[in-house]
Amino acid sequence: MEALGLEWAEGAPKLWAAEAMARQGLVTTVSSPAGTAVVVGWVGSYRDRVAGARRLLDDFGPPGAAPPLPTGDYAAVLVCRDRILLMRDEQARIPLFFRKSGGRVSEVSTSARRLGDAAELEPRYFCRYLTGNMAQPHSELTPFAGVHRVLGGEVVELSLTGQLRGRGSRRARQADDPLSPESNGRGLSGAAKDLRLALENAVGRRMGEMTACHVSGGTDSTSVALLAARQSAAGQGDRRGLVLLAGRFGTGELAGEQPYLDEAMEEIRRHAPAARPVVVDVDDVADFDDFQRHAGDPDEPCAHAFRAPFWSRLHAAAAKLGCDILLTGCGADPIADANPLHLHGLARTGQLRQMTKQARAWAAGSERGLRDVVSAYVVQPTLPLAAERVTALVRRRGTVLGGLGTFARPPWLRPEFARAHDYREACLAESRFAFGRAPEQSLYDAANYLAAPDPFSWHHARQDGFFLSHPFLDPEVVATMRRLPADATFRPGRPKAVLREAMADLLPPGIHGRTVKVPFDEVYARGLRTHGEELMDLCRTARHPLVAEMFDVETLCRAVREAQLGVGNANSWDRVNSSLALVAWLERLDERCRVQGAAVPVIAGP
Repeated sequence: MEALGLEWAEGAPKLWAAEAMARQGLVTTVSSPAGTAVVVGWVGSYRDRVAGARRLLDDFGPPGAAPPLPTGDYAAVLVCRDRILLMRDEQARIPLFFRKSGGRVSEVSTSARRLGDAAELEPRYFCRYLTGNMAQPHSELTPFAGVHRVLGGEVVELSLTGQLRGRGSRRARQADDPLSPESNGRGLSGAAKDLRLALENAVGRRMGEMTACHVSGGTDSTSVALLAARQSAAGQGDRRGLVLLAGRFGTGELAGEQPYLDEAMEEIRRHAPAARPVVVDVDDVADFDDFQRHAGDPDEPCAHAFRAPFWSRLHAAAAKLGCDILLTGCGADPIADANPLHLHGLARTGQLRQMTKQARAWAAGSERGLRDVVSAYVVQPTLPLAAERVTALVRRRGTVLGGLGTFARPPWLRPEFARAHDYREACLAESRFAFGRAPEQSLYDAANYLAAPDPFSWHHARQDGFFLSHPFLDPEVVATMRRLPADATFRPGRPKAVLREAMADLLPPGIHGRTVKVPFDEVYARGLRTHGEELMDLCRTARHPLVAEMFDVETLCRAVREAQLGVGNANSWDRVNSSLALVAWLERLDERCRVQGAAVPVIAGP
């Protein structure tokens, strides 16, 4: 989807913004003596998008200026008097790409497909994509040769004629750091106060004229919705609309979530009586419904396209009401919980006795064996690829999915393709990103890329009229949790202890005390039962030559069949889902052309 574009006419930059998205407030254009900026999304605060865009231009516009990046969900192009800057926030919700040849950038867009050529694909990208869910957004590679990604938290500098001058990462500024020097000694109570303040600020920055909050009945989404309800009721100078968006399952395992959903809705509306509950019946929704459209339409393959039918049903309801932003609880599981990879830090620094003691507590609290805990949080982060090979040898036993982990080559990816296009190097790069030298710190960066970039919701933003935003992935919230000591966050058998303490005065008792949620396994299984044959036919009849070159199709179909029967685990099913999405994306690639919608010229060449 194109929200902005930059190209050169007779050597002069020509910058434009999508007209429909500008009318919806999804794109903001500002000018000053320093230059012109087009911002997709928001900088600083959602409701003060224009002021935020002006501050961005004022900060970066002067010659030689290199300030830290502001907080927000944005991609921006700044045409200044002496240079051009391309940038994205650290959370990387909104994409930005450029086409480069011979050190010169010829085009910039939020759409990789717009810049790319379907006949010139980049096979190394597909190897990187197939290593796991995090591979796509933090890698510079795109599906198209010559098209590069501006990374999250990166600033790319060009000359006014498009020559690439440099690119570098910058951290977001933390203007209101909530952590005092005494935080490390205040235990759970002090940590909870820090998290509460950071989360309140994150929600406040994201409130719109008509804010939708996804409510599932879990601790995470209910916490966000409660904080939004309090701010909505307070008004802060105006009357804000609040929509509480939920999906209702009347049958099956997920019907067990209904009492929690009802309790959450009642408590949220107690704080904001004017909030409008919108509960959508989704009993007839299954994963993989209309899969070829959901997987084939986005600019890049989307590993989570199989879940798009559920989210599109909810998003359509929010769009019908005119919501301008949708807040979720995504990211809370790794961000707001105790960090299990702290065990790796203890082992790495020689504190083996302390590591063993805490590992036993983790095992008891999670009802797992000590060996499993040490393997997952100490051994695997140290030797991730070797650990996966050993697991595969022990557990495969004639199946395709048995023992298939996050990085190892799936059996249906042809070894000759993997060797030719650096699949092993992609696995190494991905494992280093996921674990790094200090896995307990890498966890937070990796968590962002599991939840934040969402090609499906981005692709539908123009028709829905809103962006998704995730308060738990706000830089202030992440910085707060990153700096808390393990003894302030870890409570055996009580996940997200800091968050529960932080929200103790707001969460209703049933949700405050619950530790287990019903997963979407039933929806996934029903989708495979319903669409399994159709998915295998898609693979067997695929016409794009790269499908046969890349995949052993019959082995992939066997993997789909095993997933139907419940063989494997979440990791192995994710690998199947990613591969199916790639097949569907390649099949629809030639159907999409480089068509530009109505645009508002911002800077036109002579």
